[in-house]
Amino acid sequence: MGPLKGIKVIEMAGIGPGPFAGMLLADMGAEVITIERKKDEKGIRLPDCSRRGKKSIVLNLKSPEGINTLLKLVEKADVLFEGFRPGVMERLGIGPDECMSKNPKLIYGRMTGWGQTGPLAHAAGHDINYISITGALYATGRPNENPVPPLNLVGDFGGGGMFLVTGILAALLEAQKSGKGQVVDAAMTDGSAVLMAMINSLHAMGIWSSKRGSNLLDSAAHFYDTYKTKDDKYVSIGSIEPQFYSLLIEKAGLDKEYFKNQMDQGKWPEMKEKIAEVLLTKTQKEWCDIMEGTDVCFAPVLDFIESQKHPHNVARKTYVKVDGMTQPAPAPRFSRTESEVLFGSRAAGEDTEQVLKSWNITE
Repeated sequence: MGPLKGIKVIEMAGIGPGPFAGMLLADMGAEVITIERKKDEKGIRLPDCSRRGKKSIVLNLKSPEGINTLLKLVEKADVLFEGFRPGVMERLGIGPDECMSKNPKLIYGRMTGWGQTGPLAHAAGHDINYISITGALYATGRPNENPVPPLNLVGDFGGGGMFLVTGILAALLEAQKSGKGQVVDAAMTDGSAVLMAMINSLHAMGIWSSKRGSNLLDSAAHFYDTYKTKDDKYVSIGSIEPQFYSLLIEKAGLDKEYFKNQMDQGKWPEMKEKIAEVLLTKTQKEWCDIMEGTDVCFAPVLDFIESQKHPHNVARKTYVKVDGMTQPAPAPRFSRTESEVLFGSRAAGEDTEQVLKSWNITE
């Protein structure tokens, strides 16, 4: 069982970063109970990774009985987290004050895009908007082209769900010492800003420009980019360090004299064209045979289906099958209290009676 065995978590059903955070907590052994709004009478279990390892109950939060039942669950919980706009939980009568009056040691997590305060706090938004005001979106893409949304990885999951989990775990640890709970305000704007910490540092050192596509790590450098291969697939090169760069020149059969001035930014566009020409002469597999596993810092660019069959991922069991669906295995890994997927997705309301009974709440 995972390191969070014995921790009881209430998740208010939502979308995106909230369910993702709940999945991570469940993978690490927490008992996660999702509060749903409406029972699925057909009992359909959706093929949704973020629902794995969690039990589902339905409560009518517009009724005094539903609110009462939730507050009874809160009395026995270690964590409750929600992803509504600021004020929604308070209007329902289950905000931090009400819940923590029932359980002073409760960790109350709040997952939003803009945060609980600020002029945009009550505005609608999505990942693409939240990472727009932190520089993360502007920095992503090719020069002289529109910024490219990095899926919803940077806002929803990296800057959102991961920071919510970090905050919850830190608050749980502190509560062991103080005996007091607290509110965790996890905003995707804050999280994505923190993810840009290194870029801020490089800019302060004078080695990063705010101009997109003109820096070491944003596709400007000929030794840090993706390239098309003969079979219309792609490979990635990340040969930053001089010794790795020298190996790239050797393995790709490039002219050592021409490519010797690695950090001459004026020649980067021309050198990139020449590398592109060379990499087009072989297939992705042929380049894998030459470079993969060496210190070139090389990898094939795979789609998410192909990635499940890559030998490294297979060897590490990076993907698992749950309910017939292939999905990412729990991470990170622990040497003693191993994380695991206890069960797959549950239908909305499937566990209502069992959960209330096991938490000693009467019918």
